[in-house]
Amino acid sequence: MIDLIAGFGNQLRHALEIGAKANLQANSKEIKNVMITGLGGSGIGGTIVSELVAKECIVPICTNKGYDLPEYINENTLVICSSFSGNTEETIEAFAKAKAKGAEIACVSSGGKLAELAKENNLNYIQLPTAESPRTMMGYSITQLLYFLNHYGLIGDSFKSDMFSAAKLIDDLQPEIQADAVKLADHIEGKTPIVYACDGYEGMAVRFRQQMNENAKRLCWHNIVPEMNHNELVGWRKKDESLAVIFFRNKSDYTRNQKRLEINKEVVSKYTSSVMEYWSKGHTMIENTFYLVNVCDHVSFIISQRNGVVAEEIDVINALKGSLAKF
Repeated sequence: MIDLIAGFGNQLRHALEIGAKANLQANSKEIKNVMITGLGGSGIGGTIVSELVAKECIVPICTNKGYDLPEYINENTLVICSSFSGNTEETIEAFAKAKAKGAEIACVSSGGKLAELAKENNLNYIQLPTAESPRTMMGYSITQLLYFLNHYGLIGDSFKSDMFSAAKLIDDLQPEIQADAVKLADHIEGKTPIVYACDGYEGMAVRFRQQMNENAKRLCWHNIVPEMNHNELVGWRKKDESLAVIFFRNKSDYTRNQKRLEINKEVVSKYTSSVMEYWSKGHTMIENTFYLVNVCDHVSFIISQRNGVVAEEIDVINALKGSLAKF
């Protein structure tokens, strides 16, 4: 796993090559909204993409992380079904409901049932490389989601150069990223990590939480500014040194939110001494996001090693799927 994390820049470049070579059909329908449906590593890709294109995409984008779809889905909706394995049961069921509603459907997977359905229904489909741990391949799925949005005329081409720049940034700063990851791991070791970031970067924060859950086998939580200023901040009431807080920050964060983070840090520091902030590197939102994602992935792997657990192991999830298969 560590080689895939350290080689994230190469993954982004390869993902761009795959997207550029995809043979996608023209669309005759007017797309008025987009639904990206997927779970786990595929689901968080949809969340990150919806944030990356929020200021550019000409129609609303929503994400779905379940079996069902909203009633408004119709022939003018682009439903992108994303499942790395191609066999995620929630995504397969959502596919069937999108088809029943007459939606425009595009699919991305490494194979599986979703690939079969795309072929049977003559749908736009992009195939990903296979891997034992789908969560290590998030760069592939995110890139193809962007290519789909571009193909349907919903975003421009700028994401391509931004992705190449992000890949170079991650390559050039990999030694620094790994050194910083050690410092962040030291900060949260033996404690329950809490991650705060500004809106626009919730996908990155969720990615950190999920990687701590799966790779490090640790509980973790996150929240977003300014939303947490209207609820969670009140929960900071008692001294608790079992908590370790990280404020992820970006120079592009909204000015008022930057002020909020400073005030939040003062409040939280009254109740735990384990508080630190970490600033992203890069000049675009894509660079900032992928830089932080790579740092967070390293942190979760370091914690897994220190805790003596196998990062790739997800026995409890497999057991759950086995139990569900009986019904």
